[in-house]
Amino acid sequence: MEKPDYNDEKIIFLAQKAQLLRARVLQMINKAPKEGAGHPGGSLSAADIVTVLYFDIMNIDPKNPTWEDRDRFVMSKGHAVPIVYAALAERGFFKKRELLTLRRIGSILQGHPDMTKTPGIDISTGSLGQGLSVAVGMAIAGKMDKNNYNVFCLLSDGELNEGQIWEAVQSAVKYKLDNLIAIVDYNGIQNDGFTDEIMPLNSLSSIFDSFGFSVMEIDGHNIEEIKNAFSKCKELTGKPNIIIAHTVKGKGVSFMENDKDWHTGSISDEQLKIALKDIDYNGDDLYE
Repeated sequence: MEKPDYNDEKIIFLAQKAQLLRARVLQMINKAPKEGAGHPGGSLSAADIVTVLYFDIMNIDPKNPTWEDRDRFVMSKGHAVPIVYAALAERGFFKKRELLTLRRIGSILQGHPDMTKTPGIDISTGSLGQGLSVAVGMAIAGKMDKNNYNVFCLLSDGELNEGQIWEAVQSAVKYKLDNLIAIVDYNGIQNDGFTDEIMPLNSLSSIFDSFGFSVMEIDGHNIEEIKNAFSKCKELTGKPNIIIAHTVKGKGVSFMENDKDWHTGSISDEQLKIALKDIDYNGDDLYE
């Protein structure tokens, strides 16, 4: 994989951390029960976004996961939660060895986020289309309680097919939720195929702009662009924010990129070796 041409020390740190989280996703799905082991494609496409959030932007405390003034994160595309688990483990919310238990009976790391099991998960998600509504509620609560936290909500492009998303969009604008920052992981593929074939998302920026959102469109794998977009959103007032991040499904792994068949599935030992080589990862394995 071609290494990014970054000079800034913080950007280099984040780029390296994103590759580590990709490696953890691949390793944990490889270790998971093989029947429907995980969702690698959408986890890898969101890796750079999640990395910047958890290691640079969000105000969180691993020692106090329910801290009242923390920033909130809603993983609306709940099936891609392995990338969030990887970030939480790396930040110290729980032991890294827990990643070995993905989707196993009794594990704190299930196939979709569960706030009753996993430290650092702010809301249980899984049914697509509902996350933005929850994020709107959290943002309204922050305004009512005069708390300064921000609410970040990561959406998939496929779930924008859901009508409830657009009800939440209208509510966010009505209540001028400038503490809400939504992100679309626009990788162009959903469970059944390419989004442009199933339900086209034409002029997405114009649509959100017409509703009254502050809109930014970025390369969702350019760490510097991601970081700058989040920083700008935190400075804007009077409108909810949306970042449309153009990404690649299965980013970084040669046999996964832009392949709808890697929306979900297991990863064999041989595939793991190839994938880790693709992302230039030579570090340690997960703790046995």
